[in-house]
Amino acid sequence: AFHGRTNLTMALTSKVIPYKRGFGPLAPDVYRAPAPYPGRGVSTDDALRGLELLLKQDVDPASVACVVLEPVQGEGGFIVMPDDFPSRLKEVCERHGILYVDDEVQSGVGRTGPVWAIEHYGVEPDLIVSGKSLGGGLPLAGVTGRAELMDAVPPGGLGGTFGGNPVACAAAAAVLEEVRKPSFRERADAIGTIVRRRLDDVAARSDAVREVRGLGPMIALELEEPSPDLSTAVTTAARERGLVLLSCGTYGNVIRILVPLSISDDELVHGLDLLEESLGDAGAA
Repeated sequence: AFHGRTNLTMALTSKVIPYKRGFGPLAPDVYRAPAPYPGRGVSTDDALRGLELLLKQDVDPASVACVVLEPVQGEGGFIVMPDDFPSRLKEVCERHGILYVDDEVQSGVGRTGPVWAIEHYGVEPDLIVSGKSLGGGLPLAGVTGRAELMDAVPPGGLGGTFGGNPVACAAAAAVLEEVRKPSFRERADAIGTIVRRRLDDVAARSDAVREVRGLGPMIALELEEPSPDLSTAVTTAARERGLVLLSCGTYGNVIRILVPLSISDDELVHGLDLLEESLGDAGAA
């Protein structure tokens, strides 16, 4: 996962290239446990056993401040958490007095359908981290949580030069008001259905495509080749056709589809046509 570029968030980030190479020393005492990845044979039970082993032999759970998890791992390759994992992870956190931090910087603000991706799982985290879509194009990030947690820091204890920009906050208020409407959710779900159907069709016809996965309209296409070469060829061909795509994943072989949720049907179909043409240009169709 990618969590940011400050010293601490870079320490949390587990993708060395391009984010961490050449930087350091980074903050110590950051531990990583396996997350479920059904497509690679890692179940919820496997992941939780790994976490319990970590808390048994590597770190005292009493010294752990929080667990951070993306409901859909963004930079990790759009890996969707199984239905039962967040709730069972929350149980582990509560048993040890550890805060559950829900990272929604990429998956939040309607990106998977509901306002927050964690709503798919019926779990209430202790803290939610948000950003990107939150500002509606303006630079803004936020941390939201229970009052006793947010008020634990004394006045002036948290802040920064650009913190609480009133224009960006006004934009966020308008964004959140829009994405909480039932009509927005319906449109996001419809976009997800259209994209999923089209990508499933592409995958059925291509030996180069390993898997289509995602949650709602936050969808990705993983290529069979465990290297960035083919995905780079696809994103380059797409850019030449006027379509902006980004790759992700441990091996850089996942092409993420993050269309604007304000897109029209005609624009959506045209973009998917360009994607399919770009896959053909790269020899992946």
